[in-house]
Parts: sequence; C-alpha cells; structure tokens
Amino acid sequence: MKANIFLLWLVVIFLAVACNNTYPPKPRGYFRIALPPKEYVPIDTLLPYSFERPVYSKIVPHQGYSEPYWIDLLFPQFKAQVHFSYKPIEKNLYQLFEDNRELAFKHTVKADAIKERLFEAPEKEVYGILYEIKGNTASPIQFFVTDSVRHFLRGSLYFDVVPNKDSIAPVLNFIKEDLTHLIETITWRTDMANKPK
Repeated sequence: MKANIFLLWLVVIFLAVACNNTYPPKPRGYFRIALPPKEYVPIDTLLPYSFERPVYSKIVPHQGYSEPYWIDLLFPQFKAQVHFSYKPIEKNLYQLFEDNRELAFKHTVKADAIKERLFEAPEKEVYGILYEIKGNTASPIQFFVTDSVRHFLRGSLYFDVVPNKDSIAPVLNFIKEDLTHLIETITWRTDMANKPK
C-alpha cells in the first residue's frame, strides 16, 4: 500500500514537471522578405554610360545637388537606392580616384571591414572597384567604374532605414548581385564624353 501511494505521488510529480509550459526565450527574428526573380533590362536614357538594371528597379534624376548625368536607381520594394555621380575625365583621374577612396573609407569609423573587388574588362574599356563595407554603415556598397580616359562613374547604395547589418543582410546580398551585374554590363558612349586633352 505504501509502495502504491509512493508510486502515485511519483507519477503526479512527474506529470506536473512534464506539463510545465515555460519555454526558453526565442532570439529576435525579422520578417521574411520575398525576393523577386532576377531579370534585367538595358537602361534607355541619353547618358554617356549604359548598363542593365533589374526590372524591379527604376531610374530617376538625382534629387538635390547634382551635375549632368547624375541619376538614382531606386529599389522601392526594399527602401533602397543607388546614387550615381558621373564625371568626365579632364586631366583629373588621380583626383577622382582619391575622392572616391576617401568617400568609401570615411565609413571606417562604423565599419567592421572593407572588402574590395576588382573589375576589369579591357575589351569594353571598363575598370573598377566595388567596396563592400561590412557593419552598420550608412552606405554598405560603393563602387566606381572608369575607362581611365574619358568617363568616371561612381555609385553608392543607401537604405532608407536605420542601418542594421542583420536585418538588411538578405536584401543587401540580393542587391549586391544586381550591382555586380550592373558593373559587368556597363558600356560607354564616346560621342557624349569630353575628348582627352
């Protein structure tokens, strides 16, 4: 009889412990982002440069201070935009390189690292560098492309949200593929650039 009562209490205690509905806290999560399929179209503009853009993006004239041929490539679905600034080369290539490097590396205060990727396509006269700026920075990707004689094109990616490398990582990787494709498809219109002096 004592064994039965002891066994009954043991079963009750076991069930009470086993049915406890406390769970460990779950890590913070982010909303799932639906990414569209990759598809590109050439831009149809009167610019001294051309490239293929994603179909889910659109080109608008650059807002605020701008010079001729400056544009923005908007990604409305992702609250992101790429600012393009264009400069004709007029014996100022070294200064354009230095200005570009300074703009990219001024993010070192917030950056964990800056990774550089070189682009070279001599047959198209396209040379450039893509800077991937790791960390919670205002502009996680910057790049420049040039033919080193007439054209210098610079781009900077910005998100219209507070920088958080964890929450924007899927979109950042997605757009980085688009920017890589964009750089690889750049061509120049020689009839619209200043001739070297």
